[in-house]
Amino acid sequence: MVRWFQSFHRRPTVRPVAASGDVPEQDLAVPTRLAALRPALAGIGTTLDEGATCAELTREAVRQVGGAAAVLGVADEPGVAYEAVAGDPALLPDIRWAMAAARQESALGEAAPPIPYASHGGARPGLCVPLATDGHPYGGLVCAREGTPFTAEEAESLALLAERAASHIRHAREHERVSGIVGDLQRALLAEPGRPHPNLDVAIRYMPVGQSALVGGDWCETVRLHFGRTLLVVGDVMGHGLEAAVDMTAYRSSLRYIASADLPPHRVLRQLDDSASAEPDRRPATCLIARVDPNRAQVTLASAGHLPPAVIDEKGRTSLLPVPVGPPLGTGLGGYEPATYQLDPPQTLVLFTDGLVEHRGEDIDHSLDRLASVDFEAAAGVEQVIDTVLARLDARHAEDDVAVLAARLRRRDPRDGEAR
Repeated sequence: MVRWFQSFHRRPTVRPVAASGDVPEQDLAVPTRLAALRPALAGIGTTLDEGATCAELTREAVRQVGGAAAVLGVADEPGVAYEAVAGDPALLPDIRWAMAAARQESALGEAAPPIPYASHGGARPGLCVPLATDGHPYGGLVCAREGTPFTAEEAESLALLAERAASHIRHAREHERVSGIVGDLQRALLAEPGRPHPNLDVAIRYMPVGQSALVGGDWCETVRLHFGRTLLVVGDVMGHGLEAAVDMTAYRSSLRYIASADLPPHRVLRQLDDSASAEPDRRPATCLIARVDPNRAQVTLASAGHLPPAVIDEKGRTSLLPVPVGPPLGTGLGGYEPATYQLDPPQTLVLFTDGLVEHRGEDIDHSLDRLASVDFEAAAGVEQVIDTVLARLDARHAEDDVAVLAARLRRRDPRDGEAR
């Protein structure tokens, strides 16, 4: 059936003006008719959704000529059916009639005259106009009504509406294709974090804003260090989309390389800042690093413009750990300081990006207070902790991407040797 629609797009016929300067009366009506169609054309293709565009087309077709209207897709499949039906569906002809009308248009190389079709009450006027633009066929617009046949002016108006819709369908499909490619690339960039030492339970969750398929600049990472220690990291690159995801990957790669030297967290941030500031196109980013040392039951933290972590005690109560805040990465200013706290096996450490707590127009202290007010079950595991915090803070309706990392020390068996 694709072949039937390939000849739908036609060049308009140009009528010569009489030598006397007189303009035929029917030509005088053309500007008036086109002016009347402008609002109708503007109402078609208001989104990049193909289904919505087809629905706008059929609704406008019914407003213009009455009766019923539907879209017939380009397909050779036996199960082809009308889509985006507007008006009274009972008025629409059998699918085979519409396919025959399309076949006749293709055979003539131009639009066929309206073909009446048989119905229970006799013959009704029907019309099939091509849904095509620039040689790209997307189906046909099928219209039918009781009573008077369609006029040539009505057919031409419907053809203009269909061509407008076809142009937007083309854009919608191209947008969907490109978005799919970008989404695949971004998901590839969002690589899985490394594995922590077995003496640490870790859970990570990432939620793009609005449940989008596309990822942005939020990320989590874990890096194994010597003597059973693990580096836990969350970061947030400024902005969204592919550019932010690419910069996020650059920060993660730099982090893994710098962390291999087993530097303290504040010195890791200093080197990350030096590396990022040397690249003028690199976007700034916030970052929080936590080095967990199970042998000493300690966590050492350093922040580059990032929000502080939360700690949940053995009774399920939440509090925030104060951390000296340095400038974001990429500024070249440095000035990062460490803070060390006791971290016992019953406690859970939670690192997160600002999308989890921030609301537009809300003071950040109030946002963090909402997190600190969340109570957890005393025996909740790290996965359950993340589920609870995402549900209580309504992360599904967050205004920014959300990344959360929860970690808890495993109780050591005295018979085990030192983890390495």
